[in-house]
Amino acid sequence: MVKVLFVCLGNICRSPTADGVFKKLLGDQTFRDSVVVDSAGTGDWHLGKAPDQRTQTAAAKRGYDLSDLRARTVTMDDFEKFDHILTMDDNNYKDLLGIAPQQYHGKIRMFLEHAPQFNLTAVPDPYYDGEEGFEAVLDLVEAASAGLLEHIKANYFS
Repeated sequence: MVKVLFVCLGNICRSPTADGVFKKLLGDQTFRDSVVVDSAGTGDWHLGKAPDQRTQTAAAKRGYDLSDLRARTVTMDDFEKFDHILTMDDNNYKDLLGIAPQQYHGKIRMFLEHAPQFNLTAVPDPYYDGEEGFEAVLDLVEAASAGLLEHIKANYFS
C-alpha cells in the first residue's frame, strides 16, 4: 500500500484539486486499489467545507469531480501514516517541517518536483485570482500528477 497526502494552505483549492486529479489518473491503473490518496491543509479555517466553487467548476470542465471532498487539517498521525506528503508551496513545506517529527522530514516534498518541465517549485494559490488562476493550477497539477504516477509505478509496482 502506498499513501499520498497533498497539502496546501486551506485545503479548498490546490490540494483537493491534486487529490481529485491523481485519483482519476489512478482509475486506469491495475494497482489503483493499492494507493491511498488524501488532501489536507495547514490552516483550519475551512474545516469540513467542500472545495471552493471556482475550484470545483474548473475541475469539472476537465472531468474531475471534487464534490465529495471536505477540508481538513494535517494531523500528527499523517506524518506516520503517509509515504508521500506533497506540499503546494514553500510556506506549506516549511510549516510541515516545523511541526513534523524529524524522522518524517524525508516524506515531505514539493509536489512540483514531479513536474520539472515547468521549472517552478510552487503551485500558486488561485484563491484571489480569476478563472485563469484555477486553470493554471490544473495545468500544473495534471503534469505533476502524471510525474508522480510514473514515480509510484517505477518505485512500487514495476
